[in-house]
Amino acid sequence: MLIDRNVLRFIVLNDDPVLSALNKISSNKSGFVLAVSENGQLEGMLTDGDFRRWLTSTPEINLEAPISSVANSKCQTARIDDAPEAISTLFSDRIRAVPLLDDYNRVVAIAFPSKAEMSIAGRLIGKGQPAYVIAEIGNNHQGDVELAKRLVDLAKDTGADCVKFQMRDLSSLYGGGKSSDANQDLGAQYTLDLLAKFNLQADDLFRVFDHAREKGIEPLCTPWDLPSLEALERYGIAGYKVASADLTNHDLLTALADTHKPLVCSTGMSQEAEIRESVALLKARGAPFVLLHVNSTYPTPYKDVQLRYMDRLAEIAGGPVGYSGHERGWVVPVAAVARGACVVEKHFTIDRGLEGNDHKVSLLPGEFADMMAAIRAVEESMGVSGERAMTQGEMMNREILAKSLKAARDIPEGTVITDDMIVVQSPGQGLQPNQRSALLGRKARRAIEVGTPFFPSDLQDEVAQARPFRFPRSWGIPVRWHDYRAMLERTNLTLLEYHLSYKDMEVKLEDWFSEPLDIDYVVHAPELFKGDHILDLASPDEAYRQHSIGELQRVIDVTRALKKWHKRAGVPLIIVNMGGFSTSRAFPASARPALYARMEESLTALDRDGVELIPQTMPPFPWHFGGQSYHNLFMDPDEIAAFCAANRMRVCFDVSHSQLACNHFGWSMREFCQKVGPYAAHLHIVDAKGVDGEGLQIGDGAMDFAALAGALEESCPDASFVPEIWQGHKDAGAGFWYALDKLEGWMGTKATGRNAVGAGLRLAQGN
Repeated sequence: MLIDRNVLRFIVLNDDPVLSALNKISSNKSGFVLAVSENGQLEGMLTDGDFRRWLTSTPEINLEAPISSVANSKCQTARIDDAPEAISTLFSDRIRAVPLLDDYNRVVAIAFPSKAEMSIAGRLIGKGQPAYVIAEIGNNHQGDVELAKRLVDLAKDTGADCVKFQMRDLSSLYGGGKSSDANQDLGAQYTLDLLAKFNLQADDLFRVFDHAREKGIEPLCTPWDLPSLEALERYGIAGYKVASADLTNHDLLTALADTHKPLVCSTGMSQEAEIRESVALLKARGAPFVLLHVNSTYPTPYKDVQLRYMDRLAEIAGGPVGYSGHERGWVVPVAAVARGACVVEKHFTIDRGLEGNDHKVSLLPGEFADMMAAIRAVEESMGVSGERAMTQGEMMNREILAKSLKAARDIPEGTVITDDMIVVQSPGQGLQPNQRSALLGRKARRAIEVGTPFFPSDLQDEVAQARPFRFPRSWGIPVRWHDYRAMLERTNLTLLEYHLSYKDMEVKLEDWFSEPLDIDYVVHAPELFKGDHILDLASPDEAYRQHSIGELQRVIDVTRALKKWHKRAGVPLIIVNMGGFSTSRAFPASARPALYARMEESLTALDRDGVELIPQTMPPFPWHFGGQSYHNLFMDPDEIAAFCAANRMRVCFDVSHSQLACNHFGWSMREFCQKVGPYAAHLHIVDAKGVDGEGLQIGDGAMDFAALAGALEESCPDASFVPEIWQGHKDAGAGFWYALDKLEGWMGTKATGRNAVGAGLRLAQGN
């Protein structure tokens, strides 16, 4: 049994709407919430099962109904001071959580029969969560409060989750022993001498803890004795570390367990039988804990680390395990994370030459930062063990490098396809070669020119077709020089969005246009220019930045020249991926103002007369021609709004890119629309999934388009749009027609009444 005192993530007010309870159940991932009154008294429990029963028994479903109308007011409870043995008898197949109440019927904790995770100050620790990384400062502050604070600041900068210290009441712990006592052996004399010089008193440590919390990093502490534990309880520490030396100290362990706070327990210096005995004690007391595999040698030889023992330790614990390392370097903790460590602890110092054993096995700030980056990279690379799926980058490279089935000769519509009509050639933009047998014997649903790829739609009986579409805002599709005329003939576009390559910049427009078109246009500037130059107006390399300015000026000149070929053109928009990317890791927030400043300087060097540059909102992990980079700018909605306001600019709001940013940073897409929408001149409407699945067909991702449509109607009703579906132009634009058919249901003329908008906004609140 485990007792969790972090109850806020399970609490909702009794008169909140049912929808709020459902959102909280989704976020806490425990399948229930507790409904309380304004003064915190328990009124009932709402589980997934309660909600399903309510759905099937209620004639009119109203998600705005108060939780009190759905919650079970007779749920099983216990008192916080009940014996753990008595509480554990309450669990059954039906009861998997028991609220623990104080004398005023207020929820103060929740008992679980067992849990695969625990939390420290709201940070979840367990399988599927990022490793909780502890910078063990211990006594490496040398008894100096200011050095301790500096170490806290440096640890925060590395990305550590926690800074840990140690507290000792020396008179209690060593029975008044002194380092000058000739009866002490050499090791004890050395330890007592260090502690006498470097031990911080409780009030000094509390000042350091306060500083850590102000900096946004959680302080934990190892109490080495009962007086220290009592002092830390008075302070209100969020959790405790149990030193290896105290795992068999059942008096202290019992006192720690009875705080019901999360415990991080080191197992060094203990036999397995002793570990099992202590685990049994912790479980009997209902303590949330994680066991750390440790070898308590300073430094530990690699041969003695024995990382595989973590697997056995997890069986003993029946819960999360971690690793605390005393070996040199940081490769072993990274390997421990790959083996499933949920917690990692390493000693932290500013100078390994300082006095004291711990310094010699400690990491310097730069090393700790490298370890953090490696741990997060390993976590990201672990992925899932299910069926393999191609990544977005692989799909892009497959289009270029793989082979596909193509027509070996002209094939009239209705012709039965035979083997001699098919050839395998690069690039891989059509059906893969393994689909050859599926293609044989089918009737060509279209006239297929020699060298043209066969597409998945050639295996389907029905495919999306172009038709007139009705939208209340200006709309179009992405085109190239070679296909814009064919697209114009197929449907009722009001604009064309020309996607230029650097080769398209070199053509004579007269070769592609014979007379002015009765239509508006937008230009999407190339991102890649000759010589593998990716446009970057914020580059710190002055020569590179000037090159980017020159290339973008060429785009502006071409855009101005296009105007005479478009009768309905006003001030043409130019969509620009402005730059600010990095290749090894994302920049810290503190570096972004300088990037924006260089970008603004670049804009002043451009002749923008007669055109409007609109930066595109960006994803966190852009795909640069088959490889992934990191973006830093035009992701944060507040930064975007501030940039637009300061520079009197508008943006191309790419909803796929921005949804990926929201997914990565945990932002609300509805709030993103509210902040960025008013600055949107043009929209890219396309689906998204995860943190880097961009440009997906409508319905292939995870976006809520009903909610999105309402939010866009509210925040940017006049912005034009295109469905920027990746490879939507293939097969005569089949991907675009499918997308527009779907979008018309949400964004079309018939879908833009006030009721539809209001429903969309309500739905978007859950995004």
